[in-house]
Amino acid sequence: MFLKVTKGGGNLSTSFLRVAFMSSEISPPFIAGNLALDFINTLFGTASHQHECLDDDSSVVQWLGQAGVLTEDLESPPTGLLQLARALREDMRMLVISAKDGRAANTDLVNRVLERGRPIERIEWQPAKGVFEKQQYRRNLEGESLLQPVALALVRLLTEESLQLVKECEACDCVLLFHDQTKSHRRRWCSMAACGNRMKAVAYRARRNAK
Repeated sequence: MFLKVTKGGGNLSTSFLRVAFMSSEISPPFIAGNLALDFINTLFGTASHQHECLDDDSSVVQWLGQAGVLTEDLESPPTGLLQLARALREDMRMLVISAKDGRAANTDLVNRVLERGRPIERIEWQPAKGVFEKQQYRRNLEGESLLQPVALALVRLLTEESLQLVKECEACDCVLLFHDQTKSHRRRWCSMAACGNRMKAVAYRARRNAK
C-alpha cells in the first residue's frame, strides 16, 4: 500500500497524560486513540518545556513495544533507527497538517517505509485445525519493518477517518494531537486530568482577578 496525499481525516483512549521523569527518559503519552498520532506525540511540549521521548535507538524499540506493535525480543536495535523514526515522525506530522489544510505534501519517506517494511504473507497448513491459514511475518528487523505499522496507521488515518476529528489540545502550552471520538465531538484537551483541569483553573483565576 502506498500513500498519496493531495487533500484532507482510533478509538478514544481513556488513559491520562502522564509525563514521568525516569532518569533522563520521559514516558510518552498514549492519549491520542490512534497509533500514528501517538507516534507524532513522542515529541511534545513547547519552547524550553519541549520533551523528546525518542532519544536513542533503544527508546524507539521501547516505544514500539509499549504501543503493542513489536513483540520480538531484539538483541540490539538496528543502526539508524532513531534517525529514521524522527524523520518519519516529522513527515507524518507534516502530512496530517497538510491534509487537514487541503494541501499536498511529500510522501516519499512514508511510502519508503510502507514498501520496504511491508510484511511477508504466507499460506500455511494448520494441522490442529485441519485448515490452511494466512500467516504474516515481519520482513526483517530493520528500521522500515519495525516502523511499518506506524506508517500504515497514518495511511488509515488519512484515507479512512475524518480529519476534522484530528485535533490539537487547546492548552496554550500543549501541542499533543488526538482523534476525537467522543459522541459530541467536543473534546478539547489531550487529557482532562492534565491540561483540561489546568486550563479551567487558569480561567477561573482570571475571572476572579477581573472582578
